[in-house]
Amino acid sequence: MTPDRRHFLRCAASSVAASVPLFHSAGAFAQAAAQPAFNPQPSGWRTFDVTTRVDILDAEGQTQAWLPVPSIESDWQRGLTHDFSTNGQGRLVEDGRYGARMLHVEFAAGEKAPFVEITSRVQTRNRGIDWVQKGVTEDPATLRFWTQPTKLLPTDGIVRETAQKAIRGTRTDVQKAQAIYDWVVTNTYREPTTRGCGPGDIKALLETGNLGGKCADLNALFVGLCRAAGVPARDVYGVRLAPSAFGYKQLGAGSASLKGAQHCRAEVFLTGLGWVAMDPADVTKVMRHEAPEWIKTAQHPLVSPVNKALFGSWEGNWMGWNMAHDLTLPGAQGPELGFFMYPAAETGGERLDSYAPDDFKYQISAREIQA
Repeated sequence: MTPDRRHFLRCAASSVAASVPLFHSAGAFAQAAAQPAFNPQPSGWRTFDVTTRVDILDAEGQTQAWLPVPSIESDWQRGLTHDFSTNGQGRLVEDGRYGARMLHVEFAAGEKAPFVEITSRVQTRNRGIDWVQKGVTEDPATLRFWTQPTKLLPTDGIVRETAQKAIRGTRTDVQKAQAIYDWVVTNTYREPTTRGCGPGDIKALLETGNLGGKCADLNALFVGLCRAAGVPARDVYGVRLAPSAFGYKQLGAGSASLKGAQHCRAEVFLTGLGWVAMDPADVTKVMRHEAPEWIKTAQHPLVSPVNKALFGSWEGNWMGWNMAHDLTLPGAQGPELGFFMYPAAETGGERLDSYAPDDFKYQISAREIQA
């Protein structure tokens, strides 16, 4: 079958836990001293070609695939072009609630080797916040939207109770966001055995008292607690594209293959300041994996600069796909998605496991385009 090739052009639119003693590791201290200070600041744009390739193994009957496409246009990311090839019928679609874009491909029932490959050219840059500026506004309806609960992010019950404890004694939204950020860093931890980026079920996380997880758990917890405290917040689901310029191995892509580089970040809207970058989950990742030992305090010299910087900034070696929750895939027979950060597919009426890229199978890669 002749591959269906199309080209789309998209221009840019415009503290509860006790402190754990510090690990006095000579290696960790030497590593901290050797690294440049982690302090991302707004800078020039970087251009990447991001390619996702999906091959459906053991296809039978009706087969479909859905690939996330970068959907975010902002002062820190803009999309340029999207090109795809497939031996099925593909179309670029968008959900009607969050504006999440995706490539939906349907294959003929007799196709034994379904494939699709899409390359998106995007530009990204560092984010930082000028804490002195004032006067940034947002539509009130938009702010209300980003305080609403979702299925994975309820804002009542134990979530609200936890939020109220975390923000006790605060008055401003900046103070509330800082208190919740500190609560997440202090009370949760990176759990390497969690599959993928985690299920993101914050109620279950709090009810079990097992506060270990990955970015889709811990940053979702931050977002849910902020919403429960009345502070607009949202998850941003994406993928790391390149190594960190600051020497932190855990804060960048470690290889040319990005199939395990998905990463969820967060934003909060702070009065007068606008949407502000947040990433407490990456603080816990540095604590758990950056040094040979598990660092259990954010005051450690290797962690402290990251802990400070990720409240208000993040590095532009990462791309956001979308901010969607409770997403129904068009034409799907399987259940809706809690979030959309991985390729999805169905064959023979069965949803494939997006957290098993080698069985699926899919590959993601990125190439930086030098000016």
